[in-house]
Order: sequence, then C-alpha cells, then structure tokens
Amino acid sequence: MKYVSDKGGALVEIPKGGSFKDMVKLKGQSDIGDKINKIIGELAKANDLTGVITVADFNDDEKLGKGKDKVDKLSNLIEIFEKPELDFSSNRAENDDILGDAYEYLMRHFASESGKSKGQFYTPSEVSRIMSKVIGINKSKSQSESLYDPTSGSGSLLLKAADEAPHGITIYGQEMDNATRALAVMNMWLHGNFASEILQGNTLASPEFKDDTTGELKTFDFAVANPPFSNKSWMNGLDPANDVYKRFEGYDNLPPKKNGDYAFLLHLIKSLKSKGKGAIVLPLGVLFRGNAEADIRKKIIKKGYIKGIIGLPPNLFYGTGIAACLMILDKEHAHDRKDIFMIDASKGYIKDGNKNRLREQDIHRIVDTFNNRLEIDKYSRIIPIAEIADPRMIIISTYPAISTVRNRKTCRTSKLICWAAYLKGI
Repeated sequence: MKYVSDKGGALVEIPKGGSFKDMVKLKGQSDIGDKINKIIGELAKANDLTGVITVADFNDDEKLGKGKDKVDKLSNLIEIFEKPELDFSSNRAENDDILGDAYEYLMRHFASESGKSKGQFYTPSEVSRIMSKVIGINKSKSQSESLYDPTSGSGSLLLKAADEAPHGITIYGQEMDNATRALAVMNMWLHGNFASEILQGNTLASPEFKDDTTGELKTFDFAVANPPFSNKSWMNGLDPANDVYKRFEGYDNLPPKKNGDYAFLLHLIKSLKSKGKGAIVLPLGVLFRGNAEADIRKKIIKKGYIKGIIGLPPNLFYGTGIAACLMILDKEHAHDRKDIFMIDASKGYIKDGNKNRLREQDIHRIVDTFNNRLEIDKYSRIIPIAEIADPRMIIISTYPAISTVRNRKTCRTSKLICWAAYLKGI
C-alpha cells in the first residue's frame, strides 16, 4: 500500500479512500483494523486484486490482540512506513528491484521458520537458478513464448526462470492453496510481471489451463515445477484411470495411490509442447523405486523425454531433509535421444544454520557441466540409453575398475553407477 501510494498511480490505480495516506489518518482510532481492511479493499476493487491483497485481516483479534493493544500495534506499524527512509516516490535505479527483492527475502525466511507446513511456498533460489539455466530458456525468441509451473507456490521459481528469458516470456502458474496463490500474484506484481496468469486450483484433479478449442491441456514452451514430495493424496478428486486429459495414457501402470511423484511428472510432460523443455524437482527415490513406478520410468526413458538428471545435496528444501534430484526434460530431441546426462552434485554445498545451501561455485559447476555435457570423474557422465535399457547387465566403461553392477553394495562405489543401474531396473 505504501509503495504504490508513493508511486502515485504509476503502477496501479489509486482510488479515493484507497491509499496509504488514508491509513495514516487512522492512527489511534479504536476501529483502525476494520478501516484498514476497507482501505485495502478499495485499492483491490479498483485493480482487480480482490482475493489477492485482501487475504490479510487487520482486524483479527486472535493475531493482533484486542482493544488498545491492537490499536497500538497497527498505529506503530503505520508509523514505521511513514519514515522518510521508506519514501518510494523517487525513481529507482534502472533494474533495481528493492521491493521485489525484499518480498523474496521475507518469503524465504517465512518458509525457513515455518517448517514443513509452509515450506511448500518457496523453492530455494539456488535450486531455482539451476533449473532456469539448464532448460534453455535463454534461447527463447520472444515474449509470446510461454512458461508454466503447475505447482507455483509463491512464484519464486517462475520468476527465476523468467529472468533468463532475454526477450521476456508469458508466465502461467497454478497453485492449490488460495492464500499461497495470492502471494504468487503479489510476487508477480512486485517484480513487474503484470500480465502473468496465476490461477487457483488442484492441478491434477482440475487443471485450469486448457486449450479453448479442444478442451485438452494447454501446452507450453517451457515448464518448471517443485511439486509436493511423495504426495499421499494426489488422487483426491481425480480418477486417473479415466483421466480426460490423457496424462497417463500410453503407460501400462498408474502411479501408486499413496505417492504422487510420477503423477506430477506425467502432468508436466503432457503440458509441454512438442519441442517443449522443462525441469522438475523430485525426491531422489524416483530413480530407484520399483513396481509401477519402475515401469513408468522405463517407458519415459524409452520415449526419450529425459535429457538429464542432477542429484542434489540433502537438506536443501524447507520442510524436508531428504535428498532430491532435478529431472531435465526435452521433448524436441526425444526421438533422437541416445543418452541421459547425469550429475552427482550431492557433495557440493555449505552448512547454513540447520539447512544446507548451494554456493555460487556449486551452482556454476552444475550449470557449466550440464550445459556443456562435460564428463568429470565421479561427478558427471553421459550414459547411453541402450546401456540403461539393456535387460541383462549394465556396462560401466567410464569406470574400468568396475565392469558390471550386480547389487546395492556395488552401488556404494559410485552414485552415478547406482543411478544408471536402478534406472534400468537392476
């Protein structure tokens, strides 16, 4: 409210009775909370932001206290933003994004301090940057090209990916939680992406982005996703055996009822255009688990959709300490794909409080290695699909000391060997 009020309508329409200056007049008034809500409501109505900036209740006794306690808290809050050093009316330096960056900072710490229940809102920026730099979005040609996230959270991953598009890109996202969707919309606005479209709903049960002519899923040039790990309720509202969007068509098995990792992966694949490219965060277990998931995994590999796999360190993500991987998808070259490029980046990180964090050197090494397909001993390897698909044995020519993989014990010698072995089902 303070920011757009200082800008004087440069970003949004400031209606009568809908500015920060109107809030200043409320200091000390007994009904300050209710009136703040009404002022925000006026700005929301004038700019089609109802349900976005109106989700916070400044008259909530449970959170803000009652009587004079609440009046003092809200009056003091208003006074903080009255300080001269928080005057946003002067023009910012070119490409300076003070407010957007502050918002991202608060989102990151909100996710960190809230633990498992709120960690879903935010993808660590280091992971987002890697995903953005390995899907080829830097080669996009125009604003008309599209970028999609089916589980957009606060929108941080979408924004990092959009930053890589040299000519701009059109952003689409869907988020199940309405309050989180509101955070994403605000995030888009604060970063200048006013034309982005972030919709609310259950992506698997009720995808909002559909082709107006055919009713099938809308497809996109690029896609990124960090879906909830191993979601046990992914089938809520959905009968995958009769999925009208045909996301599970062509696979002999459905994802397990109590684990939605492959459901989100198949949705992302279906949402890519014929030359589409994407990246998705998944638990490392997607490479190893058997039964229905193994069958789906083999079929995806045979289709050539997987360009590469990047194993990440454990304890990077808010709300979980398990190791994860990035699966890089590329439909454009799927028919001609002869190999999968694998990186084991699990050891490159620094401790940061109770979490692990990727350093700049770690990010650079991953991105440079992946984009240039550099084979580095015990770090990265080009693994032929024929080798992965061989039903008899996997030959590890890069590691002459180990000619075959026979069991889990051998896997401990090299994670890359282990991953390749499990991809083929050994």
